[in-house]
Amino acid sequence: MPFKTIGLCDGLVQGILATGYTAPTEIQAEAIPVVIAGKDMIGCAQTGTGKTAAFVLPILNKIANTREKTKRKILRSLIITPTRELAVQIDRAIQGYGRFINMSTIAVYGGTQIQKQTKVLKRGVDIIVATPGRLIDHIQRGNIDLSTVEILVLDEADRMLDMGFINDIKLIIKKIPDNRQTLLFSATMSKAVTNLTQKIQRSPKMIQIGKQHDPIETITQHIYPVAREQKMDLLLYMIDRQQMYSVLIFSRTKRGADKICRNLKKNKIKAEAIHSDRTQRQRMRAMDGFKAGKFQVMVATDIAARGINVEGISHVFNFDVPTFPEDYVHRIGRTGRAQATGDAITFVGYEEIPLIAGIERFIGRTFKDEYYEGFEYKTKLSIKRGPKGKPAKKGSSQRRREKEKRSPQTSTSSRTRKSQTSSRTRQSSPALSAVEGTYSHSRNESQSSTSSRKQKSSRFEKAKSTRKSPPALSTLSKVEGSAVEGTYSRSRNESKSPPALSTLSKVEGSAVEGTSPWKKNRSGKPKSNKSNAKASESQSGTTSFEKNKKKTTSKKTRSAAQSPTSSRKKTFKRKAKHKAKQNTKHR
Repeated sequence: MPFKTIGLCDGLVQGILATGYTAPTEIQAEAIPVVIAGKDMIGCAQTGTGKTAAFVLPILNKIANTREKTKRKILRSLIITPTRELAVQIDRAIQGYGRFINMSTIAVYGGTQIQKQTKVLKRGVDIIVATPGRLIDHIQRGNIDLSTVEILVLDEADRMLDMGFINDIKLIIKKIPDNRQTLLFSATMSKAVTNLTQKIQRSPKMIQIGKQHDPIETITQHIYPVAREQKMDLLLYMIDRQQMYSVLIFSRTKRGADKICRNLKKNKIKAEAIHSDRTQRQRMRAMDGFKAGKFQVMVATDIAARGINVEGISHVFNFDVPTFPEDYVHRIGRTGRAQATGDAITFVGYEEIPLIAGIERFIGRTFKDEYYEGFEYKTKLSIKRGPKGKPAKKGSSQRRREKEKRSPQTSTSSRTRKSQTSSRTRQSSPALSAVEGTYSHSRNESQSSTSSRKQKSSRFEKAKSTRKSPPALSTLSKVEGSAVEGTYSRSRNESKSPPALSTLSKVEGSAVEGTSPWKKNRSGKPKSNKSNAKASESQSGTTSFEKNKKKTTSKKTRSAAQSPTSSRKKTFKRKAKHKAKQNTKHR
């Protein structure tokens, strides 16, 4: 079907034929009559099907028909795009199709001098192709008046929303009259895009060409599992073995794109990189050189995936698997354009296998492993099983769940084993039990054998009976087996229930009552004989260690009982005697 039959003027058809197109594509044949009729429209088609001409041609047709009535140049149409490269591409398409029409256009984007754009805008233009950021800058400066816009076009709307331009788009739309015609074109229709169309369009006509997420059939897709450290070697090997005259390589990061470009140049391959860190002049020079055939390879990031419209790209390489499946569709859509054939090759590392599964779900097809013939792989990978012959490793939580399913009693048995081993270690080490105190010692004895319990039951019963009033030090030491343990348990029992004052005085030597045994003896009371002392020892059960302890305590109490005045008198007398001796010597 020729272009004349869809309602385009003669001058416009002449310009279309001059660019080399003879018949419209499917999206163009359905969309152009709707736009000429003045209706809002949503165009959703695969990448490379001619969406740009589907909205550019009816806009030029309207300007050509109304220019005969008014010669004054006013802004009639505004086209908003997400990237600079796409803005330049659409601007060049407008100039090519409308070469025989009296019209003017300008591409407004960042990275260039704003003064040159301001001069052209003040002279007046019919069509503006702009990125959101630079367009808002001109609006704030008063260089652009959007009150005369009749047709608004949002190209690659899904990409603009992904890049966070939703607030900028709403701000721009507020400056445009409500009785406008709004056209929205996108390769994929997400929920955010449908919500936007409900707010800015009036009963739009939906035109869907092909499957929404499926790339066009002229692209052959290949998946090569390869380790990350061998990706560059495989790329060089494939470029050297095959006849690849126009290659586009996509990298996930800007640094990765520069690294790939440097390695290609080292191997005498003409390559150039394009990403957002490059200046606009460098990006334009790289794009023009790639189109002219000066560079065999161009390395780009996802930011430029939708702005590269170069005819004749034979191979597209995904050096890194894209994070989002939508980016995969747009990457490989750079080849196989305008019903041409192309190959899309993706290198998949071990850590990128889950991303391939997401792409398979998105486009509705499964991939097979392919291995390049003649290339030596250090480790062969598989997108289904990880390393060749070995299933992908499961996570720690999955392994734990499987163990619990096989033997559910393993967790409880391990806990009981730990408790048994800890009790054994405590029973075997008396020093540890002495430090831990009475509580830990009694707990360990409860876990010991029944024979030891019978032997020590009488001792524990005695300790329980005297819990209200603490027993003598000797009894505690016998129960616990050491003097240190006995004193510790005695202090704990004292804190719970304080004993009588007389009991403490018998044990400690009546230091609390204020008098010492030394004072009692000096007061005239008879000292105890050795036989009486031995009898008292046998009755009370005191040991030599406790005897020495009593002696030290009595010394302390004796020194404490002495008044400060008596000690001062003694020191004074001692000093006086010393001086008298010295005086006699001198004489």
